[in-house]
Amino acid sequence: MMKVGLGVMGLVAVMALTGCKSAYYGAMEKVGVHKRDILVDRVEEARNSQVDAKETFKSALELFSEVVDIQSAGLEEAYNKFNKAYEKSVGEADKVKSRVASIESVSKSLFKEWKSEIKEYQDPSLRKASEKQLKESQARYTQMIKAMKGAAASMDPVLAAFHDQVLFLKHNLNSAAIASLDNEVVRMQGDVSRLISDMEAAIAEADAFLASWPGGGK
Repeated sequence: MMKVGLGVMGLVAVMALTGCKSAYYGAMEKVGVHKRDILVDRVEEARNSQVDAKETFKSALELFSEVVDIQSAGLEEAYNKFNKAYEKSVGEADKVKSRVASIESVSKSLFKEWKSEIKEYQDPSLRKASEKQLKESQARYTQMIKAMKGAAASMDPVLAAFHDQVLFLKHNLNSAAIASLDNEVVRMQGDVSRLISDMEAAIAEADAFLASWPGGGK
């Protein structure tokens, strides 16, 4: 990821937070960081967030399974670990969604600029080559962002199910109630397995996009 001075970064961070997108991108370009660089960085960040989220969801499922396996002693400790894992999952899910939204924001500006600048070519062959490259890049981007948004959406029902289990366990920390959750473990395993599959597909799409991006990413 490209680095710039702390003073400049502070300024552009304020611009980003206040919604001054054009000013933000303009300031970044003045220090040599272009929209294509920002897009690549954000795709990398989103991919890494999905990797982290995948592991967090797997960990939460494992901790939920441990709660159900415990008969009596240690139930509260196991519940507390599961609850913390659930809360971490919520945080990771929010991070993934934020990263995906940031990708959509910069990509919209980047592709709009690219399309506009194609009109400036005087050489027909160069204009045609750029048009072809833009079309291919947009197609790859569309495929990637669809996978990322799909994976992000898949997190919601799993989080809702985790939340239900957290609430149930909070008021039913006894072996009889825990025994009734055996079927829930099986169902949750299926839900998390599908989520992980969606996330791995999105991660693969991000890697493919970065590998095929003009100039090899950076």
